[in-house]
Amino acid sequence: MVVRTVTAAPIPMFGETVTVLRPGPPARDVYGNDVDGPAVEHLVPGCTIAPGTGSETVEGQDTVTVQLVIYAPVTADIRPTDRLRVRGLIYTVHGPIATFRSPFTGTTAGVQITARRATG
Repeated sequence: MVVRTVTAAPIPMFGETVTVLRPGPPARDVYGNDVDGPAVEHLVPGCTIAPGTGSETVEGQDTVTVQLVIYAPVTADIRPTDRLRVRGLIYTVHGPIATFRSPFTGTTAGVQITARRATG
């Protein structure tokens, strides 16, 4: 029986930095309803940004939806409820955060996040 130690890949020195905008502690609006407090920000360095799919809908209103695929270090603290600032634009996290691992070494290489932005 071979036992392997699974280790995380080091944070790369290159890549882009993504800003995570996480909803802050709940606050109350003027009507007494719970609302998200001001966003709490933290940085995730060493990300790779890849273009994803886009679509345009014209049915009485022009809507353009753009997706990005973000590859981040395994240590990235990103949740499906977060928003992300990428290259100055705000995106929402779309779907689950996927972790990928090498089948050859057992090393956890990083996480993959799909981010979506709609305008119009």
